[in-house]
Amino acid sequence: MGTERRKGDRVTFERGIAAHIMGIDGTWRRDCTMEDVSESGAKLTIDGSVEGLHLKEFFLLLSSTGLAYRRCELAWVNGDQIGVNFLKQGDKKKKTARRGTQAADV
Repeated sequence: MGTERRKGDRVTFERGIAAHIMGIDGTWRRDCTMEDVSESGAKLTIDGSVEGLHLKEFFLLLSSTGLAYRRCELAWVNGDQIGVNFLKQGDKKKKTARRGTQAADV
């Protein structure tokens, strides 16, 4: 479990940074603490349960006004902590295109 999966340098915050996660459709929101961050992702401690939330894709809100945010996908869950990968614009299109090119040999 101690294996680092994230590529690139990360910044670890001594006390964590208060943030929020919110569903893409805006139907749910949770307070969280960003424990560390890198260019490609972050480790978050979630306040409350993540059970029943659609965590495949969501927003990490870094400001109280919602103007600073990153689009994320869930990488892993360990109790109240989750790892997220940041999605860049166009990431979903690339994944879909790759799946379309993998034809099954019959």
